[in-house]
Amino acid sequence: MIMRHKRTLRLMTICALVTAVAATSGCTFGGEAASSPVGTGGALQSVAGLPDAALEVMNQPQFSDGRWLISVEDIDSGETVVDLDAHKMAEPGSFVKTYSAGAAWVKWGPDHTISTPVKQLGSTSNGTLTGDLVLVGQGDLTMGGRTKADGSVDFTNFDHNDANALPGATLTTENPLAGLDQLAAGVKASGISAVAGDVIVDDRLFEGELVEEPITPIIINQNVLDILVTPGAAGSPASAALTPAVAPWKLDNRVQTVAAGATTSIPTPSVAADDPNTIVITGQIAADSAPALKVHVLEDPATFARTAFIEALQRAGVTVTSNPTAANPEGSLPESSAVAALPTVAQLTSLPLGQEVTYVMKISYNRGAQTLLCRLAVAAGETDCDEGLVEAQKIWSEAGLDTTGASLIDGSGLDGNFITPKNAVDIQTIFAKRPDAAAWRDTLPILGVDGSLADVQKTSPAAGKVFAKTGTLLGGDAFNNRYRLVTKTLGGVMDTEKGRHLAFTIMVNQGFYTDAAGVFQANDDVGNVAALIQQAY
Repeated sequence: MIMRHKRTLRLMTICALVTAVAATSGCTFGGEAASSPVGTGGALQSVAGLPDAALEVMNQPQFSDGRWLISVEDIDSGETVVDLDAHKMAEPGSFVKTYSAGAAWVKWGPDHTISTPVKQLGSTSNGTLTGDLVLVGQGDLTMGGRTKADGSVDFTNFDHNDANALPGATLTTENPLAGLDQLAAGVKASGISAVAGDVIVDDRLFEGELVEEPITPIIINQNVLDILVTPGAAGSPASAALTPAVAPWKLDNRVQTVAAGATTSIPTPSVAADDPNTIVITGQIAADSAPALKVHVLEDPATFARTAFIEALQRAGVTVTSNPTAANPEGSLPESSAVAALPTVAQLTSLPLGQEVTYVMKISYNRGAQTLLCRLAVAAGETDCDEGLVEAQKIWSEAGLDTTGASLIDGSGLDGNFITPKNAVDIQTIFAKRPDAAAWRDTLPILGVDGSLADVQKTSPAAGKVFAKTGTLLGGDAFNNRYRLVTKTLGGVMDTEKGRHLAFTIMVNQGFYTDAAGVFQANDDVGNVAALIQQAY
């Protein structure tokens, strides 16, 4: 969700709107549907193939000045079930991740992995490396920090990446530094017990940016620091914990506990004016509140990773003589090709791409989707992440997609991207014909079950049968002091009540609301339309 309101800060695309919605009633068709939309005064009276109950949702007052676009096709027969401006372009928000993450999937497949190496620059004698250790970032999205015991990726429906924008974000239980610990143990096992030179993070594989945040090849804890604030007794300071705990980053906690039932208000953390490594957190938390999560986005991920890796080496019994909290000395590295030719003393294998894509899609991970584009660029011999879009277009074109049905500027879904609902449906039908179709489907949020659809239509008969990516862009109307829903998108596949397999895209543009709470209802409205279609066929 992008907020561009005069009273708000510009936030990253979040597209993870999760709110409860009541069970939908069964849907019925009216009389014979018209072959094209028919309306009076902006209201849709009939749309061929669309349940009347869905029209009731779409004709609510908040959408009277906007428009709906819907494409539904039968995957097995190719029949067009619903076509409501399906060939018109609109902004899809984070649904764009279907194009970026999907391109990586088509190119490499769900079992593809990458390896992050530690290279030895120098010689070893009696366990001492006279030279440097080089950790070479490869764009691993989780670096072992979200791997469950069964080897799958862990995620929470409200992910920590969104903690500053939406309340209710929670943490997974895994150690975010687990991958660095594995690498450090590998260094020790290689026979190195002391490093007389330096530890350097090679962060040169690619370069990119998303909303003024770096997209980098080294990613530890999604390159954020988590701050969990827990209330104390009313009138006393709250407690706050910074994780992962890596020196020299520290917390200046100024949050106060207020009376039970009072408003919890904790602004986005800031950096102390006199110390860039001190994070200041202020505000108040109600005594009866659950712990509140906030995050600090790291501006220099390579330096953070260097310090965290040195600490991991020390935990593994490897002595490092260089200053652990110094800036990452990347400028002292030889050419990238020379680093690649150095001996590898340890390496970390990523989760399979299918699990990385699951994480990106379920929680709508912006930087993750953009990183996958960067990895596509690297595979084509480029370092500029923008070249990943060029590669994605080639991949989709070769897969049979008419790519002129989309106009994209990034891989995450910021404002400025455009697609047609039909083009999005075409992507799903391409996936449906692949041998790994079920694996792709399972990466998508499931209606009423998980991810950004966890609490949408939970009690509907359609729950668990609709697999779809969400997308949201929110703007402001300062002229009328109201909120504007630029777009709400839901697209994917569904198993219908009567056993049909449908690909669908539902988009609504330009809804208006007097408060932010009303905007969240759009998630439910679009989910309701999808559920009604699922029950009708």
